[in-house]
Amino acid sequence: WAVLVAGALMGAGDVIAQQLVERRGLHGHHGPRTLKMMAIGFCFVGPAVGSWYRILDQLIPGNTKVVAVKKMVLDQGGFAPCFLGCFLAITGAANGLSVQDNWSKIQQDYTDALMTNYCIWPPVQIANFYFVPLQHRLAVVQCVAIVWNCYLSWKANRM
Repeated sequence: WAVLVAGALMGAGDVIAQQLVERRGLHGHHGPRTLKMMAIGFCFVGPAVGSWYRILDQLIPGNTKVVAVKKMVLDQGGFAPCFLGCFLAITGAANGLSVQDNWSKIQQDYTDALMTNYCIWPPVQIANFYFVPLQHRLAVVQCVAIVWNCYLSWKANRM
């Protein structure tokens, strides 16, 4: 279920990016790009984040405030930087970039995307780890992530 939600919301984020940020209009909407973003959500984002939350819950069990902060630090200090690099690489490959062009794009976008991540996600994750049961965390994050997915789609698809 959570994987399906991740794919659908990645697609929704791309639609928002194309329509509200890039102002492509319905006739200029690039459907294959939206389908690629959905596929990345189904095949990478959902499984990776869902698995990570299960692992994190095993590494640091509980749901106290201190535990939530520890999980957020591990999530944002370890998982987020790796996940973001992989996401940008996968998106570049899905867009047909050569290895060299993909690496250049990652170098161009990574730091800015990671800093933006740090402006959004730490408070969201503390609340998520403290208040939300494990089985609902991916869905909650993906609902909050609709704006983040829009940003990632715009960032990853800018050429």
